[in-house]
Amino acid sequence: MAVRGLSGAVAGLLTAAMLVAGCGGPVDIAGTSGRADEGAAVTGTNPLDNPEGTKPGLAPITSAADRAKARELIEKVRTRGRGPKTGYDRDEFGYAWADNADGVPLARNGCDTRNDVLARDGTDLKYRSGSDCVLIEMTLHDPYTGATIHWRKEKAAEVQIDHVVPLSYSWQMGASRWPKAKRIRLANDPLNLLAVGGEQNSRKGDSGPASWLPPATKIRCSYAVRFAQVALEYDMPVTPADKEMMLRQCA
Repeated sequence: MAVRGLSGAVAGLLTAAMLVAGCGGPVDIAGTSGRADEGAAVTGTNPLDNPEGTKPGLAPITSAADRAKARELIEKVRTRGRGPKTGYDRDEFGYAWADNADGVPLARNGCDTRNDVLARDGTDLKYRSGSDCVLIEMTLHDPYTGATIHWRKEKAAEVQIDHVVPLSYSWQMGASRWPKAKRIRLANDPLNLLAVGGEQNSRKGDSGPASWLPPATKIRCSYAVRFAQVALEYDMPVTPADKEMMLRQCA
């Protein structure tokens, strides 16, 4: 149900009603409620102030002016239908967490992408003895739930690195025809990477915003902006349903 084209006041009321009614797509909020926002630590960086993804985390977008900027950015994203997954393989995007991706920040610094992102997003960092790269302990304020996770390497899966635009999704939206070097960039670009709780990363899978959004509602506009930033950086379309849901989060 589209709200664009209506007057601002009417669109705002309609959007609010749609959110209360749950219209607009099967967004996965299983096991989460509004309580995910209660007491949540406000950390991270407004994505509008972080176009390269080099600053930590993801902070809420709260002002009316910033939400208007967010909608303007999302409107620039092209749309098309989601193609087949035929031929997709993680190896098509290079080996995991390569440090040799060309044209992205933090690459070729002697530390793999995973540890770079953990160090960017975490606090109270502790490194393996003799290393200034391999993290063994840290604290993460999970942007997707607002939970604080005290992570240790012995339970590595408690914190995972999320590809904001999933690699399988990108494959279906045109990355299957990209040069491999561009796919390696996407897989290791800090703009497309967030350290998050492992459970929500697993829930998300290769979903677009129409099918999955972060449980913490206050972060959803920021998530939509980051999804749009990646799509625009790589000249990649999203589905019409995903774009509509992204715009709705910043209404």
